[in-house]
Amino acid sequence: MRRGSAWVAVLILASAAAAAQSPGAATAADPEALTLAQARALALKNHPDIAASDYRAQAQHEVYVQSRAGLLPQVNLYADAVHAGADNTRLMAGGINNPSVFSRTALGVGASQLITDFGHTANLAASSRLQANAAQDVALTTRAQVLLAVDHDYFALLQAQALEVVARQTLETRQLLLQRVSILAQNKLKSDLDVSFAQVGTEDARLLVQRAHSDADAAQATLATVLGYRDVHTFVLADQSADASAVEPGAAALVVQALQDRPELANLRNQRDAAQKLARSLRDARLPTVSAVFDAGNAPTHDARLPDNYSAAGITVSVPLFAGGLYAARQHEAELRARAADAALRTVEDEVARDVRVAVLNLNSARERLRTSAQLRRYATTAYELAEARYRAGSSSIVELSQAQLALTSAQLEETASRYEVLSRAAELEYQTGATADAAALGTGG
Repeated sequence: MRRGSAWVAVLILASAAAAAQSPGAATAADPEALTLAQARALALKNHPDIAASDYRAQAQHEVYVQSRAGLLPQVNLYADAVHAGADNTRLMAGGINNPSVFSRTALGVGASQLITDFGHTANLAASSRLQANAAQDVALTTRAQVLLAVDHDYFALLQAQALEVVARQTLETRQLLLQRVSILAQNKLKSDLDVSFAQVGTEDARLLVQRAHSDADAAQATLATVLGYRDVHTFVLADQSADASAVEPGAAALVVQALQDRPELANLRNQRDAAQKLARSLRDARLPTVSAVFDAGNAPTHDARLPDNYSAAGITVSVPLFAGGLYAARQHEAELRARAADAALRTVEDEVARDVRVAVLNLNSARERLRTSAQLRRYATTAYELAEARYRAGSSSIVELSQAQLALTSAQLEETASRYEVLSRAAELEYQTGATADAAALGTGG
């Protein structure tokens, strides 16, 4: 079994070296050497969900710019060319008005600046800014989720490839046993029953290889998709080691870290604060609005009763008196939505604390399973070696040897699966505590 493992490892290393030395970019038929850090960086660059969330965050920032514009000066350029049909044109039907319609051509500029609306526009802009921050948090959450998917798919492919190596080692061992038993049966030293048992074990191992190879191909396709590739890509991955003796901080400390770092919670806090700011803005909408206005310009041609140049400045005050309860209803709606957002935040905080504790339990369980499966594999190896020696000595039957082979194969598969389950559970704990989001915020994924 050890010789077969070394032979397969040599093949994998040779494949990786060939991929690294080949000139030009790798094609779909050429395996690509890929580390976990490289996979994360590719996903951050290519995944369409990340691009979509970034665009939505940028769009929400533009909403903030629109809201903030009310606090800045408003400047407009005017140009008029008017022909009045008679001197009494200014006496026009309609409401109370003074249209001052005279024949003229004129150019001018008008400017206005909000002096105060007692917090209405400022709170509205603050609400939009918090909504933009919330959209950034959503984009960060999307990045963290993509990185978690990359980790899971990367480790799943490593596991599938390792299981295929175990399956091929098993097939090689059973084929050697079949050849040996067949020769002994031809020399009348073993029975045809032994040959039949060896054939059954060989074909069972062949089925195991076929399933493992199919699973590895599926894992290749899944990883390529999460990296943003639409066509077929094959990868030679850098293996990751799982430490069964590592000690994580206590669950309580990790819960505190998660409540501080998880972008989903930051998003909900920003949404709650935005709703509160909006409620204040709508409350202030019932207060007066004071603005300064200024206009100036020149009239190259005009009626004799008009001057060549003109300018005017003033202060305007607008006071809403009655709107049928519109302002109060808007304020109450925003206040209720802010309370709902605060309640939703508390719910998600409880869920995050639960998920962190569950992730810690799952990781500890996976590490314990790895330790147990490693010990099981050692015992199974010893049992197989003893059974093989007994069978060669003629003191046991092929049934005992076949059972030892099955137990060893099962133990090897279990240890391989447990090793990569530890890595996957560790990645999930990083996500639950917000560490993955911190890596995503840096834009490196590492």
